[in-house]
Amino acid sequence: MAKETPAPASVTSTDVARLAGVSRATVSFVLNNTQNHRVSESTRAKVLAAADQLGYVPNAAARSLRAGRSNLVLIPASISAVGRLVSEWVDELLSEFERHGYTAVMHAGRFTDPLEAARAWAELRPAALLALDGDRFTAQAAEVLRRAGVRGMLAFASHPVPGVHTIAFDHASIGAVATEHLIARGRTRIGVVIPQERGLDTLARPRLAGAERVASRHPATVTPVELAYTRESAMALARRWRSLGLDAVFAYNDEYAALLMHALQAEGVDVPDDVAVVGCDDLVLSALQRPALTSVALDLPSAAEIADALHALIDAGTPPQLRGVEPILVHRQSS
Repeated sequence: MAKETPAPASVTSTDVARLAGVSRATVSFVLNNTQNHRVSESTRAKVLAAADQLGYVPNAAARSLRAGRSNLVLIPASISAVGRLVSEWVDELLSEFERHGYTAVMHAGRFTDPLEAARAWAELRPAALLALDGDRFTAQAAEVLRRAGVRGMLAFASHPVPGVHTIAFDHASIGAVATEHLIARGRTRIGVVIPQERGLDTLARPRLAGAERVASRHPATVTPVELAYTRESAMALARRWRSLGLDAVFAYNDEYAALLMHALQAEGVDVPDDVAVVGCDDLVLSALQRPALTSVALDLPSAAEIADALHALIDAGTPPQLRGVEPILVHRQSS
């Protein structure tokens, strides 16, 4: 039997210090970019060259232990399917966290129990947590995180959560704004797209509820319509559209709206004469559609505002006041 090759020993800061001919403290000052300790440029260059030669990577856990707190910001959400608007906003957010010296970590675990989720998040001992889908957050989950040393908890949610700083974001209001517009345009039989992609149901169902709430005050009906984000699913729905008897559709977001609109047109269903179409997010592609797509724009706090608020929570326990997310109808030719 062949002998197993032993794993190579980890490179440590002691190895870097030995090669550079400096103390471990100096290595720490240089690699952690400690501002209140002066290190000459020649010494800094020697340390960086030694670290590069040895392939040394600082140990984040050890650094957190020395500092007395983590520099991690945990974002417990899978954003791959929620739309380009959120993806681009999160990308900006990661840069803003870096500006404050934090490292953002996306946690894609899916949990049905909020307490189970909180325990899994707490194991990572983050400095702060940002929940993009905060409606599933509970006071008990927040307490688990607080006891684990999480200093800042920020959540986008439709209702306040004890122990968590909440940014008002009610997805029902998005469906309501879209439906009010369609009814004002004379539409009375409104479809609401429910994406079949995993994880979007928790956002789509409140939007449907908002549409139903508005329709209940008018001689109008709302019908949920399932749609997967595939050409095949869109074409299948378009082929049976006339049998549904719908004269309008709120299509969850701009991407689903554009997909469905193209499929409807391919089947000879005219937009907007036969069916009015409304999306959400007001992406660049909305105005480029033919006809240009009506959309619900989301006026939300900037990535910089969110990062500043979390930094204030971590540092002082009190964030600046943040405005909630406001849906705004952008009317174009599709409705």
